[in-house]
Amino acid sequence: MGARTALSSRKAPPAGPVSIDVVLISIREKRLQVLAEPTDATRRHNRSLPWGTTARSEHLDVAASRIARRAIGASPDWLEQAGAFGDGTEHPGGALLSVCYVGVLPWTEPPSARVWMDAGQLGGLSDRHRRMVTASLGVLRSRLEHAPIAFSMLPREFTLSELQQAYETVLARRLHKASFRRALQAAFLVEPTDEWRSEGRGRPAQLFRFAPRKKRAIRRGVRLDLL
Repeated sequence: MGARTALSSRKAPPAGPVSIDVVLISIREKRLQVLAEPTDATRRHNRSLPWGTTARSEHLDVAASRIARRAIGASPDWLEQAGAFGDGTEHPGGALLSVCYVGVLPWTEPPSARVWMDAGQLGGLSDRHRRMVTASLGVLRSRLEHAPIAFSMLPREFTLSELQQAYETVLARRLHKASFRRALQAAFLVEPTDEWRSEGRGRPAQLFRFAPRKKRAIRRGVRLDLL
């Protein structure tokens, strides 16, 4: 995923009464990561979520996709509205009302001046942006079983263990391995490749790719059995 240069929040125009804020989430070493960008380093809140405003007659979803693309260089495969925030807390652009979106993507080195933050350590973000991250994680977890979101957080090819780890990382819960694989098979969401990868000292693991069966048009997830 190529990096693109873009203005950071500290150079962006004032948001006015309404902002569009995007929580971009990925996984790195079994930890959820949130993309942030610098604001004025002299302020107490020196990091910000990617945000912007709508252009004239621009739909909110289109604006959110544009802001995500500006921040990371590509539009997330999955992007959904996570709520509106107008609670009087501080916003980097002074917005009175913020519409928040959450998106997921495979981990990649962030573009210049942007950083990945551990989702459990959000120091430097404003109170409103921390609330947005919390709400976004809730939306992500509630949708995980009903839509194939976890696949958008992985490379194009992955092992089944990596896929299960992605689900477990988002949920912060362990899954029953055999039940997970039975549910995955029943959902017709993956197909094997001819490639294998070594995982530790055991046998090499086969690589799979996301390939939902075309005759089943509904985008669905995997039924999960927690331990």
